[in-house]
Amino acid sequence: MAVLQSCLYLVVLLSVILPAAKSLRNPAMRLRFGKKGEFKILQVADMHYGDGKATPCEDVLPSQLASCSDLNTTAFVRRMIRAENPDFIVFTGDNIFGFDATDAEKSLEAAFGQAIASNIPWAAVLGNHDQESTLSREGVMKHIVGLKNTLSRVNPSEVNPIDGFGNYNLEVGGVQGSAFQNKSVLNLYFLDSGDYSTVPGIFGYGWIKASQQFWFQLTSAKLKRAYMSKPLPQKSAAPGLAYFHIPLPEFSRFDASNYTGVRQEGISSPTVNSGFFTSMVESGDVKAVFTGHDHLNDFCGALNGINLCYAGGFGYHAYGKAGWPRRARVVVANLETTSNGNWGTVKSIRTWKRLDDEHLTAIDAQVLWSKTSVVK
Repeated sequence: MAVLQSCLYLVVLLSVILPAAKSLRNPAMRLRFGKKGEFKILQVADMHYGDGKATPCEDVLPSQLASCSDLNTTAFVRRMIRAENPDFIVFTGDNIFGFDATDAEKSLEAAFGQAIASNIPWAAVLGNHDQESTLSREGVMKHIVGLKNTLSRVNPSEVNPIDGFGNYNLEVGGVQGSAFQNKSVLNLYFLDSGDYSTVPGIFGYGWIKASQQFWFQLTSAKLKRAYMSKPLPQKSAAPGLAYFHIPLPEFSRFDASNYTGVRQEGISSPTVNSGFFTSMVESGDVKAVFTGHDHLNDFCGALNGINLCYAGGFGYHAYGKAGWPRRARVVVANLETTSNGNWGTVKSIRTWKRLDDEHLTAIDAQVLWSKTSVVK
């Protein structure tokens, strides 16, 4: 009996200690604009991390081959964090290259290691290669959620079941002490764009399913109501940004005359158009979409009021183009000042990219959205 009581006591104790330990390891963090009225996001796409130093680079110059490995990807993340000092970091899938990752958990921890060490909040979505190692797709997302400083979530509770793993939203509050400190003035949507089609007769990549779109529509409507309600009711929705891995079919609607950046390969979107772009247009709040997947494309183009943007390939164990530097995308939202000199709502959203060269050269700066350009 004494042994049984001791075992029961241990079970109860662990049920209290383990959740508490996890909460201490990964305390709740609220995203909000800084005192200068700015919120900066660093996007890292397609790291394709393998086994670290033992994993060679692909598509680099012959002079780089001997010393190049996953550690070059790690160094690039570190350089970008130091150069931009972002408020938030987003990893948009193919974080690891499953076939070359001996231990998925170790590879994930190494891939996100610089973000974890920086103590900057970060989030991730899945690509089509993350689940090809020792963890299932669900297992990968659950492991990510348990890492330090991440705001990633496995899935929302309000729509169950929902397709995929890693569908969630994050709210970015106004400046602490301002009238908008308790309102989300910028909304971030994260979705699992899938890996490969599982529908007989339909080949190619996965797509954002109806259940995910239903969740997006519910969430967008809820956020819009809150933003347009007291206190300080606004006349329209707060701007939103969407992050996922596989580009939508609408990314193919551009030519060299209507985008900023380069298009050096085909658009590897799903063969099925599930209508998610239309859902975003109808909701009216998403101003830009950010994806990865096609490493040699890094353009941004506007379609029906939404910017569709690639980040460009980041990782060195990912296919690329020798002599064409790996790159990362930065997005900055700035607030307007009110008549009394306080910080108000989002005024503009800008972007640029940085190259992994000697000077971390910044290129292709552009305004994605401006409040003053909106027709009222």
